[in-house]
Amino acid sequence: MIKTAIRSTILLFILLGFFGYSQDKKNFSNIPTILQQIIPNDRIDSWVLVYNSYGKNQEIRTSGGKKDYTPQFSGFNLFPSEDSFYYIAYFTGGKMNYITDLEGLKKFVGKIDNAEEAAIVLTTEGYMVDEEFKDVAGNYYEDPANYYLDLGKLTSKECPYQKTHFTLTVNKSSGAVSKIKDNGTYIELYNKKCANNPRLLKIQKKEEPKDEPKKSTQRK
Repeated sequence: MIKTAIRSTILLFILLGFFGYSQDKKNFSNIPTILQQIIPNDRIDSWVLVYNSYGKNQEIRTSGGKKDYTPQFSGFNLFPSEDSFYYIAYFTGGKMNYITDLEGLKKFVGKIDNAEEAAIVLTTEGYMVDEEFKDVAGNYYEDPANYYLDLGKLTSKECPYQKTHFTLTVNKSSGAVSKIKDNGTYIELYNKKCANNPRLLKIQKKEEPKDEPKKSTQRK
């Protein structure tokens, strides 16, 4: 009887701990911090993560002995931006190599080691950490088996411009996405050129001429 009670108590604490662990949501801080969490799976002698803004290079992270590299004029972004980009210069096998696109970044990351790497890999499928709306599209929680990431996605560049947020379940062992939950649109922007702009439709409705009352004809 006592053993049964002890086992039940232990099981209860395990379940409570599991539930608390899985529901502890954390916001991703920012894009540079996410990229700094990369743990390459291939053997790399040294590498440097560079941020280029308006033509100026800034080294965000260096790992291993520093080697001379050639500044790049294009790169990748985890969040859409026209004025800046990132690139990685890495030295292996006696040769300097460069990563300037998301597919190359995905290969460099390799096996997913943390939630930040999961977010990085998912950018190759159009998802993004939206730094302006972290509560809906820039956070995650985890349990022993999976990462659960809330990320945004640009679902329309036409009228209206839309962003939708999703919850993606990523298996820690395989890195595979086992579930995608659509949480709906969190940004919907119209402009003057949008034919389906609700505000424009209201204005047009107000400007529509009212039907003039029919004049009654009097018999003489």
